[in-house]
Amino acid sequence: MVSKNTICLCFDGTALDAATFYAETFPDSAVTAVHRAPGDYPAGKQGDVLTVEFSVMGIPCLGLNAGAGFKHSEAFSFQVATDDQAETDRLWNAIVGNGGQENVCGWCKDKWGVSWQISPRVLTAAVTHPDQAVAKRAFDAMMTMRKIDIAAIEAALAG
Repeated sequence: MVSKNTICLCFDGTALDAATFYAETFPDSAVTAVHRAPGDYPAGKQGDVLTVEFSVMGIPCLGLNAGAGFKHSEAFSFQVATDDQAETDRLWNAIVGNGGQENVCGWCKDKWGVSWQISPRVLTAAVTHPDQAVAKRAFDAMMTMRKIDIAAIEAALAG
C-alpha cells in the first residue's frame, strides 16, 4: 500500500533499475512492490513495469515509468547526512561511479538524473555556526569542493 505522502519520481522505463540501485546503495532502503501496466499506455505496453514502490533511507517513494518527457532537475534532490569521510566517499562514489555526474558543493546526479546532496553533518554544522566568521570560512571552503572533504572543512573551522 502506498503511503499517504510519497515522493513520485518519473523514469523512462528504468524505475525498477533505479529503485534497485537505491535499495542496494542506501541504508534503510528497499524495493517493496512492482506493478505492471494493466493495459497499453503512452510510455509502454501492457505488462511493462508501470510503477515501483520503494523507500530511500526510510522515505517512501514511487517510481513511475512515465516516459522520456519527464526530466529530473536540481530543483529536487535527496539530501543525505553522512557521519564521516568513509560514508561520504562510499555514497558519492556509488552514485558518480555508476554513470552519475559530479557537481559542486557536495551535489551529484545519478545516471537517471536524480540529484543528491551528500552532506557530512560536520559541514551542515559548520556553515550554520553561530560565529559568522567561522561559518564563512567553512562556506568558502565548501564552495571550492565537489565531493566534500571533511578534513578541509574541519581545518576551515579551526581557522
